[in-house]
Amino acid sequence: MKNYLEISDKVKNALEKNLPIVALESTIISHGMPFPKNVETALNCEKIIEENGAVPATIALINGKLKVGLTVEEITYLGKKGLEVHKTSRRDIAYNIANKIDGATTVAATMFVAALAGIKVFATGGIGGVHRGATETFDISADLEELAETNVIVVSAGAKSILDLGLTMEYLETKGVEVVGYQTDILPAFYSRESDFKVNFNIGTPKGIADVFKTKLELNMRGGMMVANPIPVEYSMDKAVIDQAINEAIIEMDKLGIKGKNTTPYLLSKIKDITKGKSLESNIKLVYNNCLLAANISKYL
Repeated sequence: MKNYLEISDKVKNALEKNLPIVALESTIISHGMPFPKNVETALNCEKIIEENGAVPATIALINGKLKVGLTVEEITYLGKKGLEVHKTSRRDIAYNIANKIDGATTVAATMFVAALAGIKVFATGGIGGVHRGATETFDISADLEELAETNVIVVSAGAKSILDLGLTMEYLETKGVEVVGYQTDILPAFYSRESDFKVNFNIGTPKGIADVFKTKLELNMRGGMMVANPIPVEYSMDKAVIDQAINEAIIEMDKLGIKGKNTTPYLLSKIKDITKGKSLESNIKLVYNNCLLAANISKYL
């Protein structure tokens, strides 16, 4: 494993001393937003985690290594390369390592690498899920299967609202994945605090979330936990407005024939244009909010 996994000294020290650690993905850097906003956001995520008593561990593949804990230079490198960096899910990891292909890790890949390193908490924006029209396309994100298999808490603002939230919840239920609402009964819909669906459990404190997860581990129950953390009220977008923007973006995407792993980056970019940048600002704020909660959860693990 030493040939493939490279953990920074700071993260290694935290692991040895059993300090709180929060993993961070890297697709948000390369595929989530343009340079230099992507680098600024990634560094702010690390800063928020540090200010709240935990150690950040941004994860990516660079020059054939699974890197856990990136330097500022490495984050900037990914940010400048942008879409040239290979969007890397679990299936791509071995191939990219063998061929020394730089990779930005998705939720699934970040969970996998975090678990390899011994990190139990991961903060992201929103998880992938069952795509709209999946009854015909079978387009289902690998994030859901990873949640079913890998013992990591994923703190998000729910599933991305471009998805079919109902089918996503059904899939997670089938796989036995707990969907916990942080101080809410309603499944947040990424840009919005509202959706038509409910979470499985409403837990009001970071300690409460950590206690449930520790109990799950002690029972040898395989799989992660999805913590749905609503976007702060002041940054939440009106559900009707964002739904209209999503519908417009999906119609345009279908006309262009965009499919598979290219759908999410395209839709997020198109929605940003339709909302005149408001969705990007909401995206950034919800990620920061998730980093804060993840840091607080990790302190109890």
